[in-house]
This record gives sequence, structure tokens and C-alpha cells, in this order.
Amino acid sequence: MEPDSDKKYVWDKVNNWQDELLFLKSIIDKTELVETIKWGGPIYIYNKKNVIGIGGFKNYFAIWFLNGVFLKDDKKKLVNAQEDKTKSMRQWRFTSKEEVNEKEVLEYILEAIENEKQGKVIKPSKKEAIVSKLFQKELEQNSALKDAFEKFTAYKQYEFLEYIETAKQEKTKLSRIEKVIPMILENVGLNDKYRKN
Repeated sequence: MEPDSDKKYVWDKVNNWQDELLFLKSIIDKTELVETIKWGGPIYIYNKKNVIGIGGFKNYFAIWFLNGVFLKDDKKKLVNAQEDKTKSMRQWRFTSKEEVNEKEVLEYILEAIENEKQGKVIKPSKKEAIVSKLFQKELEQNSALKDAFEKFTAYKQYEFLEYIETAKQEKTKLSRIEKVIPMILENVGLNDKYRKN
């Protein structure tokens, strides 16, 4: 039997929402967004930028706006699915086809496209510099260590300092410093063994 090409790319983890997701697709098709498949489901892009995605979960189906933080959300429809992790993505959840108001959904999507055209995105926040007084002292006393440390990229230097300074007690900080000194002298980054070449 030939698979129904319409239903080929409905991302529905539980297969509860096939018709509802196809209905959402029919609304999105009225916009200038182009459907592509990413992360195993339909994502709609404008000018190579991800704008929205749709999918079905156990208790709801949803549209997620990848830069939803910029939407006005006058109707208070959007939720942040992962409060601590997600800065910009917002979801609009539905539990029935009847809840989908085509006019409202289109308004939100068109606003999301407009925001994309204006280039509204959240810039990743700069990490605060970490200062380790104990490690600084070590560098001042050991010029070879200082030279070796300065050869690392800022990111790798940050990883070492974060590793040292996340220890709560001074003796743990000192033992971590002891541990990383040979690595630094051998030009081995803290997490190099986990990185792909």
C-alpha cells in the first residue's frame, strides 16, 4: 500500500493528532513559509531561518514559535515549555481541533514572519569572566604554566577556571588546580577527550 504522502511528515509522537496537525499545516500553507524536516518533524522556514514547528504530544498538539519571545501575544496563548532552558522559544498548545482559531493562528504566524524579516533574535549572553585568585597565584609563580595557559582559546581557559571555581572549598580548588596543571603544560584542554577531532 502506498503511504499517503500528505501524512508522511506529521510529527506526532503518539499518533493522536494526525488530523489536527494536518489542519495546522493547511493554515501554515497560506503563508510564505516553506516546510522542511528537522529534528524528525516539520519545521517552517523563511529565508533559511527556522520560524515555527508543529508536533503532537501525549496530551496536546502544538505550534512552537522558535523566536516566540518577540511575539506580542495579546491573546495570552503562548507558554514557555522549559522555563529555565528556553529563552526565545514559545509554544501554543491545543487539545482539540475546535480550539484552533485559524484567524488568530495566522495572525501569530504572520507576526513571527515579520519579526524574522526584521532580524529579531536573542543574542547568546556573554559568559561572565571567572577569576580564580588561587590559580592566578599559581600562574604568577610559574611562567611556563602561564605561557601554556595563554596558548589556549578563551573558551578553553574559561572551562579550566570554571572547573576550579565551582569547587566550594579551598582545598578542593587547590586539588583541582594540581590536577589541571599537567594538562595545561601538555596543552590538553579540560574537555578535549570528549570533543570530536
